[in-house]
Amino acid sequence: MNRFTSRLLALTGLLTVEVLFGLVLFIVAFAVFFYLARVVFVHHSVALDNWASGIVDGWRLAHPGLTGPVRVVTFFAALPFLLPASVIVPLLIRRAGHSRGAWEMLLAMAGSVLLNQLLKLYFNRPRPSNALLHTFGLSFPSGHAMLGFTFYGCLAWLLARHFKRPVWVAPLLLWAGLIGLTRVYLHAHYATDVLAGFAGGAAWLVAFRAGLKLFWREEEAVMHAE
Repeated sequence: MNRFTSRLLALTGLLTVEVLFGLVLFIVAFAVFFYLARVVFVHHSVALDNWASGIVDGWRLAHPGLTGPVRVVTFFAALPFLLPASVIVPLLIRRAGHSRGAWEMLLAMAGSVLLNQLLKLYFNRPRPSNALLHTFGLSFPSGHAMLGFTFYGCLAWLLARHFKRPVWVAPLLLWAGLIGLTRVYLHAHYATDVLAGFAGGAAWLVAFRAGLKLFWREEEAVMHAE
């Protein structure tokens, strides 16, 4: 068997259901992000944003008491929460005997923060002027949505993969989605910011996990060779 054939077979062996699902998710997430960027910055359309704002404004008028709980929920993807959580949770994961999972969570969050800030600077979209919550920085993509999806999505993956707790996947992803909704409710972000944040977080998680998996595979191959 020549080298080309052996490498082809090795590549085929990597095409598991997990890898194929990740590839599809990455393509879909990237396409959604690209589409939203075109809607906002090329076509300058605000139809989706206005529609979403009208919906949440109706909720607020019908149920004025919602604003307090919404402010509490939105905190769970704010930097004052995520920064310590992104250190404490990996420490707990490492203590449970999953050092790679701990590094995965820590590096995923660090990379997501950096990527989100770079995207914000590139697109340079101001925040809504009628925000109910004083916020700093730029608007597109939403940091709460992107970092929240990264944190809770990565945590869901680790719980399902290493701790055999797949029952937590749906609640954690729904929680991340609810946090994103609070940003629209509070007019801290446009709906397109939040959707782009979710798409960016999903694309980043898939790309990061793929890169990390390849790195660990190469590292193990070097160790076995030695």
